[in-house]
Amino acid sequence: MTHAIEARGLSRSFGPVKALDGLSFEVAHAELFGLVGPDGAGKTTAMRILAGIMRPSAGECRVEGLDAASEPEKVKEEIGYMSQRFGLYADLTVDENLRFYADLFGVGRAEREERAARLLGFSGLLPFRGRYAGNLSGGMKQKLGLACALIHKPKVLLLDEPTNGVDPVSRKDFWRILDGLRREGVTIFVSTSYLDEAERCDRVGLLHRGRLLACAAPAEIRRTLGGRVTEVRAADPRAAARALKTALGSSAVGLMGDRVHAAAGEEEVRRALADAGVEPSDVRPVESTLEDVFVSVLGAGAEDEADAGI
Repeated sequence: MTHAIEARGLSRSFGPVKALDGLSFEVAHAELFGLVGPDGAGKTTAMRILAGIMRPSAGECRVEGLDAASEPEKVKEEIGYMSQRFGLYADLTVDENLRFYADLFGVGRAEREERAARLLGFSGLLPFRGRYAGNLSGGMKQKLGLACALIHKPKVLLLDEPTNGVDPVSRKDFWRILDGLRREGVTIFVSTSYLDEAERCDRVGLLHRGRLLACAAPAEIRRTLGGRVTEVRAADPRAAARALKTALGSSAVGLMGDRVHAAAGEEEVRRALADAGVEPSDVRPVESTLEDVFVSVLGAGAEDEADAGI
């Protein structure tokens, strides 16, 4: 078996709305694969199909060699699935939640205790075993959800935007745990709208309106789609961004906090700012990020649709 996950031409429609449109990709064993896209891109639909919860309208996908549509119960034995709203029970303690999920998956009592102690140890939850899940912080709830998804030692871990709304420190801790799981041989398929998280994946798929725009290692995507990027710092970054969008087009410019990234050369950017009367404090070429690539690709797609009258 060459791949842990294989998808071929996956499509899923809800009435007239096509949530997925011919999605094809492969995920190797022990790979950390990120499905990246904005809200409404189709990430959750793809995740539910892989988990055997939803059937595709067309195409097929296999998880650990099993057909997710025709063998969903067998697939569920091989995976750990953590949805956006993972089913923790607020009125049960951390320990009780773990025991509940262990019972669901038929994990024996002796094995369960050893696994629970290990999972709580690497997630930093050992001191909170007796705390009710409803009293945990957002980041701690996500770590408990991950521990519950791992209690039966799945070969493939499916995580649907697991750090959405979690504070930066907890996000960092969560990804530290994922790095450890990958080193232990667990295949991880994670969806996210955070581009900095996507940079930590072995490979990423850029998803927009149900279509896969690119699928490769982050460095390769930056190299092939990124091109030149010039960073601008100014007292009023929004004014700088407006000036550059007017001169270069909205798809070529992204506002990154207090900085502006433009898909253009340094001299061209300086001229555009000077023409608009914007005085920058710093203008310099930088290496493109996935965020630069995604903003550019999505912006270009929106402009193409507008030109076509869509």
